[in-house]
Amino acid sequence: MTAPVRAAPSGAATFARAVHQVLVLNASYEPLNVCSVRRAHVLVHKGRAEVLERQAEPLRTATNTYVRPHVIRLVQYVRVPQTVKRRISRRALFARDGWRCVYCGTAAGRLTLDHVVPRSRGGDSVWENVVTACAPCNLRKGDRLLEELRMSLPRAPRAPAPVLFIRLALHRVPDTWSAYLPVTDEGHQPDGSVSSAAAA
Repeated sequence: MTAPVRAAPSGAATFARAVHQVLVLNASYEPLNVCSVRRAHVLVHKGRAEVLERQAEPLRTATNTYVRPHVIRLVQYVRVPQTVKRRISRRALFARDGWRCVYCGTAAGRLTLDHVVPRSRGGDSVWENVVTACAPCNLRKGDRLLEELRMSLPRAPRAPAPVLFIRLALHRVPDTWSAYLPVTDEGHQPDGSVSSAAAA
């Protein structure tokens, strides 16, 4: 059953960057990415997506007026290959780990990137082998393995879900997007804004 199209409240806070971007959901309502209003309109016009949320201001051409999409859902499910992963960035890594050192839990001081299995020991620079560490823990660990230091991880590192990159793409998530972005523990505030540590 098709979900009803809801208009964004005219008085809702919108941000210049978000006005021209559209949240794209898979057929399963899982967030996939963000695209331009033009791209979203093409997908809807071709019947490949439906509009779930729209902007109050419509799209106008010389002869027609169209709904300006703000959240769209693909009609057919798109399988995202597990092999397709975004490149590692410090900001995304720190956000994935909640802006805290995974070894001691501190959020104070300078955060660094650490290879769980050091590169000198054959470790790769992949999401499953990099974590956030404070400078003292990184120095203490050096090029040794966790078992050699009797250190451990609270959970195995993994590639972030697309929702993390969507949240990081904007300073603040629009109100109309919040209902479609699952709550995670990955570096954003309860109101949808990115942690202030992101500016570091």
